[in-house]
Amino acid sequence: MTTEPNTHLILFRHGHSRAQQEDRVPGSHEKCAGLSDLGRRQVAALGARLAATGELTEVGSVYTSLSTRAIETRDLLAELLPGRYVPECGWCEAHPGEAEGLSWRDFEQRYPRRGPAPDPFERRIPGGESWAEFFARAGARLRQVARDHPGEGVAVFTHGGVIGASFVALGDVPLAKAGAFTAEAKNTSITEWRHRGGEWRLVRYNDTAHLGLGLRQ
Repeated sequence: MTTEPNTHLILFRHGHSRAQQEDRVPGSHEKCAGLSDLGRRQVAALGARLAATGELTEVGSVYTSLSTRAIETRDLLAELLPGRYVPECGWCEAHPGEAEGLSWRDFEQRYPRRGPAPDPFERRIPGGESWAEFFARAGARLRQVARDHPGEGVAVFTHGGVIGASFVALGDVPLAKAGAFTAEAKNTSITEWRHRGGEWRLVRYNDTAHLGLGLRQ
């Protein structure tokens, strides 16, 4: 009897960013301002945990988004990971378009929400992605992992939105409900999925056991 390989996917949210520190809409790709000092301390705590527990011993492939905050998070953990990593836009946060770099206060004034609840199909920001477009992009990339890496461990340094999208693409959560998983995703948290027998199963979500009280933001 042939057993399908057991692929596991580990999603790391980046450390606290300078955009979070300044309460601004984060930049994408090379316009991202990177990690804050708090973010670097969070990643150091994550690294100490991973070194002690050996949780990355099964990882054979590593990806990041194109954003500096995700790449810096991976780079600070380089000694614990395989040498090569692949940056891809498929792992990026929802593209902010013209809202990039605005304070969140200015964002809400310039692009007010229409109606009591957000419409995932509305492109609220010129040049940006709607939530539906983002979930389609991130979901397609998430579903490709098991086909590209059968029987392998894959680590991805990514964003809260992609973690939320994993519940839609891999866990069959309705798109309208996924925002809660995005909002709750903590900096340097670990979310893990396993694929076997044609199904994805959630192993853990939002694991931040490495963060002390002074680092939980």
